[in-house]
Amino acid sequence: MRLRIFTEPQQGASYETLLAVAKAAEDLNFDAFFRSDHYLKMGDVSGEPGPTDAWITLAGLARETSRIRLGTLMSAATFRLPGPLAIAVAQVDQMSGGRIDFGIGTGWYDAEHTAYGIPFPGLRERFDRFEEQLEIITGLWRTPPGQTYDFEGRYYRLAESPALPKPVRPEGPPVLLGGLGAKRTPRLAAAHADEFNVPFAHPRETGAAFDRVRAACHEAGRTKPMVYSAAQVVCCGRDEAEVKRRADAIGREVSELRENGLAGTPDELVEKIGTFAGLGAECLYLQVLDLHDLDHLELLASEVMAKV
Repeated sequence: MRLRIFTEPQQGASYETLLAVAKAAEDLNFDAFFRSDHYLKMGDVSGEPGPTDAWITLAGLARETSRIRLGTLMSAATFRLPGPLAIAVAQVDQMSGGRIDFGIGTGWYDAEHTAYGIPFPGLRERFDRFEEQLEIITGLWRTPPGQTYDFEGRYYRLAESPALPKPVRPEGPPVLLGGLGAKRTPRLAAAHADEFNVPFAHPRETGAAFDRVRAACHEAGRTKPMVYSAAQVVCCGRDEAEVKRRADAIGREVSELRENGLAGTPDELVEKIGTFAGLGAECLYLQVLDLHDLDHLELLASEVMAKV
């Protein structure tokens, strides 16, 4: 089981804070550092000092780390046009030496679009645009050098694109899709994803989502293996007092976190991670909400990661 650190900077984090967490995650041998792609805080926090752009952040981290993989869970397709997004991700992949994983979703948070003047169409149109974006981004990356790329869709048209720059790998960075959608999400994952992620769900729901994607892969005749993963908020302590202290710091109840996330002692986390492994998950994203508690990362590395 690979463990990855996943952060939510819109809740309040500067680039320097994210850099400290990414460097700690790298030094502690976590597999990857991921961040959300949001422009507005959620819940009862100030969000100060304000949002940081996901791909600008990852560009900086690409030059200030050397081993750890970097990515988004998930970039919002509503935020950026597909051509410029393909350029940005390919450039950051080059800057990192090929360490980027590209997570992308439809976008869902209406309020952040309103706050920053970003159009937010209805769900059907967002999915339609999302599907075209997936075709365009992967098509640009995979166009052989010296050839051009064309696309004619309902929402986007590309003509004689040089399809540059290229990411490090000819097939492009691994593409992550995710969610609990029952119809279009599995089909799009089977067609485009290298990894399918289920965020913040009970193991029972996670397993059902994995099964839907497996069925879609079979129906599509897909032979390429799919990586299955899950994301869970994490709150670990050596004893109950330490667990409570960390839960209080992020404004959550221990009992609720035990039910809906990974909370408790290291042995409790190891046991629940084993449940996800039994469903077929090969990778788990640990959502760390207190980005100043680097001792939490050290505990997770020494007492959890070492046992899974």
